[in-house]
Amino acid sequence: MTKYGLRARVLAFTILPTLIIGTLLAGYFSFNRYQQLEDAVIKEGINVIEPLALASELALSGRNREALNRLLSNIHRNNSPLIKSIALFDQEGRLLVTSNYHRDYNQMRLPEGVTLPRLTLVEAGQDGIILRTPVLTDNIRVDADWSETSSTPLGYVAMQLTTDSAMLVHYKDTLVAALIVLLGICASTLFGFRLIKGVSQPITDMVSAVYKIREGRLDTRVHGEFTGELEVLKNGINAMAKSLSEYHEEMQQNIDQATSDLRETLEQIEIQNIELDMAKKRAQEAARVKTEFLANMSHELRTPLNGVIGFARQLQKTRLSPNQLDYLKTIEKSAQNLLGIINDILDFSKLEAGKLKMEQIPFSLRDTLQEVMTLLAPSAHDKGLELSLRVDAAVTDSLTGDPLRVQQVLTNLVGNAIKFTEQGNVDVRVDARPASRPERTALCFYVQDTGIGISDSQRRQLFQAFNQADSSISRRYGGTGLGLVITQKLVHQMGGDIELYSELGVGSVFSFTLEFDRAALPLAEPLPLAGLAGQTVLYLEEDNFSRRTTQALLQEWGLQVVHEPNAEIPIDTVILGFGPSHLPSQMEQAIHRAKAGCDKVLVLLSSTDPTLTDVLFKAGASLCLSKPVHYQKLAHALIDQDMAPTEELLQITLAPPTHKQELKVLAVDDNPANLKLISAMLSEQVTQVDACINGKEALNLATVNDYDIIFMDIQMPLMDGIQATREIRARGPNRSTPIVAVTAHAIQGERERLMEQGMDEYLAKPIDEAILARIIERYARGHGSKGQIDWPLAVRQAGGKEDLAREMLTLLLASFDEFSPRLNAALAGDLDTAGLYPALHKLHGGAAYCGVPELLGLASQLEQAMLDKQPLDNLEPELLELEERIQQIREEAERYL
Repeated sequence: MTKYGLRARVLAFTILPTLIIGTLLAGYFSFNRYQQLEDAVIKEGINVIEPLALASELALSGRNREALNRLLSNIHRNNSPLIKSIALFDQEGRLLVTSNYHRDYNQMRLPEGVTLPRLTLVEAGQDGIILRTPVLTDNIRVDADWSETSSTPLGYVAMQLTTDSAMLVHYKDTLVAALIVLLGICASTLFGFRLIKGVSQPITDMVSAVYKIREGRLDTRVHGEFTGELEVLKNGINAMAKSLSEYHEEMQQNIDQATSDLRETLEQIEIQNIELDMAKKRAQEAARVKTEFLANMSHELRTPLNGVIGFARQLQKTRLSPNQLDYLKTIEKSAQNLLGIINDILDFSKLEAGKLKMEQIPFSLRDTLQEVMTLLAPSAHDKGLELSLRVDAAVTDSLTGDPLRVQQVLTNLVGNAIKFTEQGNVDVRVDARPASRPERTALCFYVQDTGIGISDSQRRQLFQAFNQADSSISRRYGGTGLGLVITQKLVHQMGGDIELYSELGVGSVFSFTLEFDRAALPLAEPLPLAGLAGQTVLYLEEDNFSRRTTQALLQEWGLQVVHEPNAEIPIDTVILGFGPSHLPSQMEQAIHRAKAGCDKVLVLLSSTDPTLTDVLFKAGASLCLSKPVHYQKLAHALIDQDMAPTEELLQITLAPPTHKQELKVLAVDDNPANLKLISAMLSEQVTQVDACINGKEALNLATVNDYDIIFMDIQMPLMDGIQATREIRARGPNRSTPIVAVTAHAIQGERERLMEQGMDEYLAKPIDEAILARIIERYARGHGSKGQIDWPLAVRQAGGKEDLAREMLTLLLASFDEFSPRLNAALAGDLDTAGLYPALHKLHGGAAYCGVPELLGLASQLEQAMLDKQPLDNLEPELLELEERIQQIREEAERYL
C-alpha cells in the first residue's frame, strides 16, 4: 500500500501533467522561435551580402580600393545593427578591404584547401554568423550566342552577422512561455486544492469517522453536503454506524441478560456444590461407618469361626469313628466356605474403597499356577472333569508382582469353570505377549471350559456385584455373586483387562492380560534337564487337552514322545493318562500291558483317591501323579529309577509336633472359646502357656513374669490390647518381649496400624497352625530376641527352597561390601544424596528377596526421603540405624549359611 495520502496524490495528478505539458510546449516553441529568428537573420544577411557582391565586381575588377571601401562602409553603416564586420578577399584569399577593424580576420577567411564558393556559404560560430559570397565577373564570348556566358570568381565577400537582437527576441519569447507555464501550474494547483476540498477532505472525514466507529464510538456520524458517490458513501457509513449501534445495544442487552442468567446459574451451582459437599461428607461418613461395620462384622464373624475351625482341627487329632470324622470334616468345610464368603465381601469392600494394595515381591509363575491347580484339582476330579495347565515355553518364570492376587484371580475363574461344568474339560493356558517395555513381561491367561455357557443377555450383568447370569444359578450352584466382580477389579488394579467369549450350551473362555517386571534371580528349583535329554517316552492319553499339554511339556524338555508301541524303538518310560471314565480294572489291564514292554510306568490320574492309588501301585505302577501333573514332580519322576510308591496327595498334617519349643508364652483373649483354642494350639508347640481374659490381667501377669512371646487380642473389656501393650512396654520385665496381635480384623491396613502401635507381629483369625508355628519358630531363637533375619519369610520368598534362600542371603551380604563404603562416606559428609541414592536403591531391591523386613522397611523409608529431596543431614539417625542393621544381619547370617 502506497505511503502517500489522497491529498498528495490529487495534487500530484493535477499539477504534474500541467507542469510537464507546459514545459514541453514552452521548450518546443522557444526552440522553434529561436530557429525562426536565426533563419531570419541569415536571410536578411544574404539579402545584404549578395547585392554587395554584385556591386563590388567593377571596383574589384579595377582594384579600386577606395570605391570598395566606401561601398563596404556604406553597407555596414546602413545595416549596422545586423552587421558586425564586412571584409573583401581576392581569389587568393588576401584581404583587400574591410568595413571596420576586426580582431581576427582569419575567422572570416575561407579555411585553407577550400575553393572559392559559387554560392553563398553560411557558417554559424560562437561569435556570430559568417556569410561568404563569391564576387563573380561575367565573360561574353564574341563568337558565341548571347546566351552563352561564363562566370569567373574575382574574390569573395565575408560578412559577420551579430545575433544579439535575435537573442533578445528569443529571451523575450522564452520568458513569455515560462510565464504561461507558471500560470498553468498555478491554475492546476488552484483546481487541485479545489478538488481536495471537494473530494479528499470529505473522504478524510469519513475515514476519521470509521476509525471512531471502530474504537467503539458508535454515535459518530459523517456530516456535510456531498454530491455523487461521496453522498452515497456518506449515507452508507452513517447507515453502518447506525446498524452497529443498534446491534451493540441489542448485544449489550443480551449480555446483561446472559450475565443475569449466569449469576443465577452460579448461585444454583453454589447451592448444588454445598449440597454435593454435604452429600460427600455424608457419603464419607457412610463409608467410614461401612468400614467400621465391616471391621466389626469381620471380627464378630471370624471370632466364632476361629473356634469352630480350630476345634474341628483339634478334634481330628483325636480318635474318632469314621462317621464322626466325616461329620467333623463337613463342619470344617462349611466353616471354611463361610470364611470364604466373608473374605469375598471384605475384598469387594476394599476394592470399592480403593484401599486394596498390590504387593511387589518376586515369585515363580509356574509354581504359583501349580498351587492353584493342586488346590482345585480335587473339586474337578470329584465332578469327573479333566483339569489341565499349559504354560508356553516362551513365558518368563521369575517375575515380580503380587502372586496372591494372581492366584485369587485364577482361583475364581477356574473355580467358576469347575462349578458350571458338568462334564468335559477345564483348561488353563498362559501365553507370552509383547510387553510395553523391554524389562517387563506381558502374559495372557486363558481359562476354557465346556460348561453351560453364557448368553449375550446374561453376559451384560455378569460383572455386576451380587448378580449371577441367572437367578436360578444361585439356587443351583450357590455363591455370593462377587467372585467375577472381584476378579475384574483385581485384574484392572494390576493394570490388565479381562474378556469373555462364551456360547450357550458349549462353554466359555475367560482371558486376561497382565504385565510384570522380571525378577533379578531365578526362583524356581532348577529342573534336571540334562538327565532328561535323549529319553524316549511312550505316552498314552485319550483326553486331547491333557495330551497336548503334557506332550508339549515333554518335548520342551527334549524328550522323544511316541504314542504307539514299537519294538524297534526302546522305551525308557511309559506314561499312562487315565480320565474319570476309566474303571480301575481298565487301568490295571493297561498297566500290565505297559509293564510287558517297559518296567517304568507312570500313571496320571484325574483323581485324588488314595484307595485307587494303592490299587494301581499293586498293579505295577511305578508312580501315580494327579492331574494336572506338577511339572517338577514329573521331571524328577522321569529320571528317578528307584522310586518308592508314595501317595501324591495334598495333605495337611494335623498331628501335634513331636518336639516343643522351650518357651514361656502368654495368651490373652476375651472370648473363652478362642482363648481355650489358642492355648491348646500353643500347648502343642511350647512348654508353658499362661492364659488370661483381658488386658488388665495380662498386664498383671506380665509385670511379675518374664515371657518369651505374648499373644495379645485387640478388642477386650477393661483394657484393650493396644493399651495393655503400651503398659507392658513401659514397665516390668517384658519391655522387649515380642507381642503378637491376634485379631479378627482382616481389613486393609490393619496390620500396619497394629505394627505402628507397638506390635511385633500380626496373626489373623481363624488362626492358621502353620503360621502360628512359623511365628513361634522365629521368636524361639534366642528366647524372644528379635533378630533381623526372618528365615521362614526368606524361604517363602525363595519359593520354599532353602538353598536358594541361602544363595540370595549370600548375595545380600556381598552387596553390603559395596554399599558400606558409600554409607560411611555419606555419614562423613563426603557424599551427597545423588551419590548415595543409586547404591541405596540397589540395596533396597536386593533386600526384598532375603527375609529382612526391618532392613527393607528402613531402606524404603530412606529412599522415599531422598526422593522427597531431604538433605542427608536430616537423615543421619536413619543412616546410623541402617549401618547398625547391616552389622546385625552380618552377624546373624552365620546361623543360616
